[in-house]
Amino acid sequence: MIGAMESAAGVDAIGGGAAGRGAAGVVSRPRLLGRLGAQARVSLVAASPGSGKTVLVRSWISGAGVAGSAAWVPAGRGERDPQQFWLSVLAALRQTAAGSALVRKLTAAPDLDGWVITERLLEDLAPLDDPLWLVVDDVHELGSETLRQLELLIMRAPPGLRFVLATRHDVRLGLHRLRLEGGLAEIREPDLRFTVVEARELFAAAGVDLSEVAPLVERTEGWAAGLRLAALSLAGHPDPGRLAAEFSGTERTVADYLLAEVLDRQDEKVRLLLLRTSILDRVNGELADLLTGDSGGERVLQDLEAANAFVVALDTGRSWFRYHHLFADLLQLQLRRTEPDQVTGLHQAAARWFAGHGYPVEAIHHAQAAQDWGLGARVLADHWPGLYLDGQAAGIHELLAGFPAGQLVADAELAAVTAGDEAASGSLEAAERYLGLAERGLASVPDGRQGQAQLLVGMVRLLLARYRGDRPAVAEQAQRLQAAAEAPEPVRPGLGEELRALALISLGSTELWAARFEEAERNLEQGIALARRIGRPYLEFTGLAYAAAIAFYRSFALALERGRQAAELAERHGWADEPTAGTAYTMVGAVLAWRGRPEEADPWVQRAERTIRVEADPAAGIGVQYLRGTLELARGRDADALAAFQAADRMAGLLAAPDLLVHGNRSFLVLALARLGEIERAEQAIAGMDAQERERGELRMALAALRLAQDDPRAAIAALAPVLDGSAPLVWPGWQAQPLLLEAIARDALGDEGAAASALERALDVAEPDGALTAFLLHPAPGLLQRQARQRTAHPALIADILSVLAGRRSAPPPAGPRPPLEPLSDSEIRVLRYLPTNLTGPEIAAELYVSHNTVKTHTRNLYTKLGTHRRAEAVARARALGLLAPSPHRGDATRAG
Repeated sequence: MIGAMESAAGVDAIGGGAAGRGAAGVVSRPRLLGRLGAQARVSLVAASPGSGKTVLVRSWISGAGVAGSAAWVPAGRGERDPQQFWLSVLAALRQTAAGSALVRKLTAAPDLDGWVITERLLEDLAPLDDPLWLVVDDVHELGSETLRQLELLIMRAPPGLRFVLATRHDVRLGLHRLRLEGGLAEIREPDLRFTVVEARELFAAAGVDLSEVAPLVERTEGWAAGLRLAALSLAGHPDPGRLAAEFSGTERTVADYLLAEVLDRQDEKVRLLLLRTSILDRVNGELADLLTGDSGGERVLQDLEAANAFVVALDTGRSWFRYHHLFADLLQLQLRRTEPDQVTGLHQAAARWFAGHGYPVEAIHHAQAAQDWGLGARVLADHWPGLYLDGQAAGIHELLAGFPAGQLVADAELAAVTAGDEAASGSLEAAERYLGLAERGLASVPDGRQGQAQLLVGMVRLLLARYRGDRPAVAEQAQRLQAAAEAPEPVRPGLGEELRALALISLGSTELWAARFEEAERNLEQGIALARRIGRPYLEFTGLAYAAAIAFYRSFALALERGRQAAELAERHGWADEPTAGTAYTMVGAVLAWRGRPEEADPWVQRAERTIRVEADPAAGIGVQYLRGTLELARGRDADALAAFQAADRMAGLLAAPDLLVHGNRSFLVLALARLGEIERAEQAIAGMDAQERERGELRMALAALRLAQDDPRAAIAALAPVLDGSAPLVWPGWQAQPLLLEAIARDALGDEGAAASALERALDVAEPDGALTAFLLHPAPGLLQRQARQRTAHPALIADILSVLAGRRSAPPPAGPRPPLEPLSDSEIRVLRYLPTNLTGPEIAAELYVSHNTVKTHTRNLYTKLGTHRRAEAVARARALGLLAPSPHRGDATRAG
C-alpha cells in the first residue's frame, strides 16, 4: 500500500524544478545559476508554488561555493512575529564567516522588537568588507511590519551585503527603485520553466527511461511540480512511454491526471483517507476515522509520513499531521471531482468534531466552508467570551469576515459578537448599531440560548461603557455580570470566575479615570488576583495596565513595576500592539518623564502613540497626548507641547464625562500658552471653562503660572492660596510640589527670601521620595535652587540633580531651533517627506510613488514620530529647518501644505 509512495520520496528530493545532477543528483541549470551569481544588490526569485524556487537557490549556494558566505532564513508559513524572524536572521548570519565576527548574539526580550534588531544589525554590518548573502525563502509569508523592516535593511545595507529573496508573489519592498538603478536581478515563472534537456536530466535521476520528453515538457509548460509528479507517477510504471503520451491539458489537468495515477496505485482505504481528509488543515487518526467511517487512520498517516509521501508530522508524538500544501490542493480538487456530494457533509462533520473537542476556530472555519451559518454562529457565540478573554480579538475579526453580511445582522448572537469586534477596533458607533440589532433580536433567540445571548449582550455593553468612560453604565453592567457569575446555574459552566474578573477590572479601570482611587485599586487588585488564579493572562495584563495608572498617583516605583509587568505579558503573549498595552507604555513613560529622564521616557511614549487607538479608548488617547505634552514642556519645546495638549483637549469630547486627565491637560495647556507668551489666548482658555473647573486645584496652578508670566506675583499667590490650604485639593499628590514651587518663585519676586526658602524646601520635601524632578523643569528657578543649596537644606543631592538636568537643557540647542530627528529617516520615509509640501493628497502621493495609500500613511506616521511633530505642516517646517527639504520659496508655504 505504501510502497509506491516510498519510491516517490527520492524523486521529490530531486524535484522542485531546480534539481541538479552531480554528487547530489541535482539537475544543473547554469542559465539561472549565473543570474543568481550576478553582482546585483538584490536577486529576486518570484513564481508560483512548485516552480522550483527553493531548490534553485540551494543549488546556487552549493555550486557557486558561497556556502560559507550565505545565511539561509526560511520564513515560516503565516510568519507574523517580527522578533522571531529577525532573531532567525541573526542566527543565520552568525553561522557565516563574516557574520560570526560582526553580528552580535541577541535573545528575545520585551523591548527588543524588529525595528530595534534591524537597526542593531545595520550597526554590526557597517564595517563589512567581504561579500555576504542573506537568503530569505518564502518572503510572501512575512507580515507587513516585518516587510517594512526588511525594506529598511535592504535600502541601508552596506555594499557588501547582498540579498536573495524567494517568494510566491511580489511583495511591497520598494524594489522598483533598484530595478531602475540596475541593482535588481529577477528570475520569474517563465524563467523557471524546465527545458527539454533539464527535464530529461530530471527523469533520468528518478530512474525513468523516457525516450520522448519534449511532448511532456510542452504539455506541462515546463512546470516543475508537474514534471516532478510525472516522474513520481512514471517511476516503476510498466509502460512509461504510453502514460506520458496520454498527458494533456493545462497544469490543473496534468496535476489531476498524475494525482489519479498515484491514488490508483493505493488501496481503497488510503485513497479514501487522503481525499476525504484533504479538507483539513491538520488531521489526526480520530478525525481520519470519522471522515472515512473506518479505523486505523493514525497508522496510515504515520506510514505515509515515514515514507516522505507529502505528509508532515506536526508534533513529536506524531499524532497530528498536515499534507504538503501543493498535494493538499490537488487532493481537494480530486475530491470535488469524485465525491462532490460529500464535501459539504465532510466539512459539517469536521466542524462538529472540532467544536466538541475544544477547537472552536477550526470548527467555525469548517462550518463556514459548509455554508452552515447557523452552526458557525452558534459555535462562535458559545466561544466568543473565552476567545475575547484570551486576547484573541484579531482571530475573532477574521472569523466574522467569513460570514455573509446578512447573517451578521439577522442572527442576534452574531450581531452581539460583531458589536464587540467593532468596539475592539475603535468603531464605537458601529458597535452601538450592531448591539441595538442584537438587543432587538433577543426575543427570537430560542429559549435554550436566551441566557447565552444575554451574556454576550451584557459583556459587549460593559466593554462599550468602559471604552466611553461611562462609569454608571460600567457599574450597572458589571453588577449584572457578577450576578450572572454567581447564579446557581450560570449560563456558561466554568465561566463564572472569568466574568467576575472581567467585571472587577472593567469597574476598576473606569473608577480610575473618575479619580475614585481606593475603589479602583480594590477592584483591580481583586480582578488581577482572580485572573492569575484562573489562568487568564489577558485579564491579568489588562488589570496590570490600569493598576499601573492608579499606582502613578501613589508611587512612581509601583507604577513602573506594574507597567513593565503588563508590557512583559503583552510581549510574551503577542498583545504588544493591543491598545491596552499602550496604557502600560504610557505609565512607564510617565514615570520616567516625571523623574526627569525624558530621553528614556520618549521610546515608551512613542510605543504608546503607535499602539493606542483614540476611537477605541479616548481616555488612553488623552493620557498619551497629555504625557507627550508634559515631556515636551520638560524639554523646553513649548510649541510641540501645546500641540499635544490641544490634541488631547479635542479628544475629551469623545468621553461620556470629563475625567481627571481632562482637567490636568487643560491646566498644562494654559501653562504652555503662558510659556509661549500667548497671554491673551491663555486668558481666553481659562475664561472658556465653567466656574467649577476654574476652581479646581490644577487650574489654579495654571492661573498662578500665568500671573507670574504677567509679573504679578501677588495675584499668583492669591490663585495658589486655596490649593495650599487644601480647599482646592490636587487629585495627584505628586503635583503638590508645583504649587509650593510656584509660591516660592512668587515670594522671591516679592523680596521675601525667607518665605521663598520655606516654600521651596517644602516643594523639595514632596518631590524627594519619588524623585519627581519634572515640576522643577516646568517652572525652572535655578537661582532659587542654588541659593537653597548654600543654605541649610535637607535635599542637597536632589537639588544637585535638578540643577544638572537644567544645565543640560540649557546647553542643548535652543528649543526653537532645528533638533535632529528622534531616529534616522528611512529612504522610503524621505521619499514621502518630499511630497508633503505639495498639495497632493495621501492617495495621490501613493499613486506617484507606486505604493498603497496605507503605506503612505504608515510612512507619514513614522515621519511625525521621528520629527517630533503632529501635523503635516509642522513636519514640513521641521524638515526645512533640518535641511531635509529645500527652504520654502514662499513665506508660509509649510502652513499651506497642511
